[in-house]
Amino acid sequence: MSRTERPRGDRFEMESDNLEVSFSTLEDDPGLVVSDLIERNQFRLFTDTPVSPTPVDPAGHRFPIDAAVAIDAATIELPTVVSVCVRNEAGDMLAETDHSAHEEFPHGSYSLELCGPIKIYLRVEGPVAIASDVSHTRIDFDGTREVRVGARSHHEGPAATITTTDDPTDVMMAVSEFSSALKTTSPERSYPTLRGHPPLVELGEQFDVPDGVVSPDTGVRLELPREYESIYVAAPLAYYIAADIVPGDSPRLVTDDGFVHDLDTVRGFETEVERVLKQTFFLDCVTRTEGYYSVDLHEREAIETSLDLDFGWLYDQPLRTQLEEYLSVPFGAVEDELPEWRMTSHVAPTPENVELLPFVTNDLAVVRTPQDQPEPSSEVQTTAANEFFRDASFTRSASADGAARSYVQPEATDSLEQSWVGEGAPIGASKATTNAFYNRLDRTPADGDIGITVVCNDPRMADERDVVDEVYASRDELPFDVRVHHDLTRAELREVLSVEADLLHYIGHIDGEGFECSDGKLDATTLRRAGPDAFLLNACQSYEQGSALIEAGAIAGIVTLSDVINSGAVRMGRMLARLLNQGFTVGSALEVARDDSIIGDQYTIIGDSSLSLARTDGGPPNVCVVRRRGDDHFELDWQTHPSTSFGMGSLVIPWLNDVDEYHLWSGDSRTFDLTLDELQQFLSLETVPVKIDGSLVWSDELEFSKL
Repeated sequence: MSRTERPRGDRFEMESDNLEVSFSTLEDDPGLVVSDLIERNQFRLFTDTPVSPTPVDPAGHRFPIDAAVAIDAATIELPTVVSVCVRNEAGDMLAETDHSAHEEFPHGSYSLELCGPIKIYLRVEGPVAIASDVSHTRIDFDGTREVRVGARSHHEGPAATITTTDDPTDVMMAVSEFSSALKTTSPERSYPTLRGHPPLVELGEQFDVPDGVVSPDTGVRLELPREYESIYVAAPLAYYIAADIVPGDSPRLVTDDGFVHDLDTVRGFETEVERVLKQTFFLDCVTRTEGYYSVDLHEREAIETSLDLDFGWLYDQPLRTQLEEYLSVPFGAVEDELPEWRMTSHVAPTPENVELLPFVTNDLAVVRTPQDQPEPSSEVQTTAANEFFRDASFTRSASADGAARSYVQPEATDSLEQSWVGEGAPIGASKATTNAFYNRLDRTPADGDIGITVVCNDPRMADERDVVDEVYASRDELPFDVRVHHDLTRAELREVLSVEADLLHYIGHIDGEGFECSDGKLDATTLRRAGPDAFLLNACQSYEQGSALIEAGAIAGIVTLSDVINSGAVRMGRMLARLLNQGFTVGSALEVARDDSIIGDQYTIIGDSSLSLARTDGGPPNVCVVRRRGDDHFELDWQTHPSTSFGMGSLVIPWLNDVDEYHLWSGDSRTFDLTLDELQQFLSLETVPVKIDGSLVWSDELEFSKL
C-alpha cells in the first residue's frame, strides 16, 4: 500500500562470524528469498527461470552490504511496488522509478537499489528496463544476465562500551561520545540507516573511552548545568547534532562561529530542547532533498515558499552553519508540518539510568525527567473492580488477591508512544528496562520459520487458542512454525518457557504466585532462562510474571496491570495476534488494539517496545480510517506506524492515483478523498486494519457494498 525511500528451499552457508543475511531459493516459484536473519524480515525476487545462487564478494557493491550472491536471470519481478534507484558506474542517480513507471537504459553498468523492508542492491551489465503497475515491479534485461544481489540487515548494534563514574561531568563526556556512531554529519543523517547506535555506557570507578570511539568535530557544543536532569534531556539532541556537552552556568547551544541559542526560555528547558531537536531534524529532512537522494517531498513544498532559506546552498554548508540558519526560523513556521514523534521517554534522573541513555538516544526520543514518585495504589485496579468484577463472566485471575505494586502515570505527550525509565509500573507507557535492551543486543540470527508458541491452560479459553492459531498460520508468504500446547503441568510449562521462540502467546490464569498449571502454579522468577523473544501474557495481573521473563532473557512483552474479563481478553488477544502478524511492533500493536477495546488500558508493555515479530515485502504497518462523505465519496485517513525498517526520517507514499509526493514517515494521518472503486482498490493491496464508525475491522473482511 506504500513505497519507501531509505538510503543506503535450497540454502548455503557463507564464511562469516556473524551471519545476518541469507539467500535461499523459492519453494513453489523460480526466484530468490532474501532474509534478514536478525530482524526476521524477508523479501522475494521472482525470476523467469530457477536460480542457483552462488556466494560472491560483497565488496563488489558500492554501498555497504552484509552478503552477496550471483544469479542468472533475464527478468526479476518484485511482489510489491517499491522504489528502484538506478545509478551508473560512477554512482550518479539516473532515475527513481515509482508506480506506473517505465524506464529504459542502454547497455552499461548499473546499480539498482530496491527500497523495500531489506536493503537490497542489484549489479548488472547490459541494457535494463523497469516497469511497474499498481501491484508489481518488473526488471528486464536483454536476455539472461549475471545479476549480483547484495543485501544489508537493518540491525546495527553499538560498537563499544564507555565507562563513566556517577560524576555529572564524566556523564557529560560520555554522552558527548554518542555521536561517534553517526555515519555522516550531512543532512542525510536524518535517514535512520545513517544514524548508528550510540556506544553503550556502564557505571564504573573511572572514566574510560575505548580506542576507536571518536566523535566528529562539528564546532557545536551544549553548555549545561552539572546535573542529571539537564544531561539526560539533552542527550538525543547532542547525539543528533554531534555536539560536545560541557559544564555551563546557563543551558545554551553554542557554535565556534559565535552563534548562541538560549535553551533556558520561558517555555522551559525541556520544551526548548525538544523544539530544537524537532526543528533541526525536520529541516535536515528537507535540505537532504538537494543531495544524494533527490525526491519530491510534500513537507518541502508545504513550507518552502514561507521560509527565507536557500536549501541548495544550505546542503553544502557545515553543520554549525546549518544549525544557525535553521534556528533563525520561528518554530511556528514549521510546527504544523513536523512529523509526529515516535517516542517520548520519561527518564528518572538517577545515576543508574545513564546505562539506558544509549537506547533512548537511539530512538531519537524526546526526553523528560519526571519528579513524581510512584504511588502504591492505582485507579487501574479500582476501575477494573468497578467495571468487571460485577460482571457474571469469569476473569483470567487465578485468585481474588490483587498484585501489590507501585504505579506511576507519566504526563501525556503528543508522541506516538511513551516509555518510562524508573521505578513503578507505568500507566499509558511502556516500562523500559536495561535488561530488555541488552537482551535485544544478544539476539542471534535465526534461520528458518518464525516460531510461535501458543499455550492455553484453561479449556474455557479454547476459543482464543483456536483463533490465534488460525491467525498465526495465515501468512503463506512468510512461514510460521506454530506450536500449540494446552493444560500444561508446571514442569511442562517450565520447559516450554525455556525453549527459544519468536513469540509466546499465553492464554490462561496468572496471579502474584505465577502461572496457573494443571498441578499448581509456576513462578517465572524461578526460570534460569526465558526462551521467547517476545510474549503476550493474556491473563489477569501478568505484569510481575512478564517482568520475570524479561529478567530471564526476553526482549519485550504485553502484560496486564489488573484483572481482565475473559470476553474482552479474547478480543484483545485476537487483535494483537493479527497486528503482530502483520508487522506492527509490540508498541504500535498495543496502541492500535487499545483503541478497539474497553479493557485496552489494562494492558501495558515491558521491555523494548520497538521489537517486531515479522515483516515481509511491503511498506510500513498502517491503519486506515474510512468515513463516508457521499454516495460515492469517501474520506481516507492513512496512518503509518513504526517498524524495524521504518522510523524517524523514512519516506513513505500511499499507492493512490494522483499522489506523487513522498511524505516523511509519521504516525500522523494523511487524508485523501476517494471514490468507492478507488477505496476498494487501495484496501485490496494488502491486509490492514480499517477503522469504520469507531470499530476496527480488517480489510479482507470488509463488505464494500455495505459501506
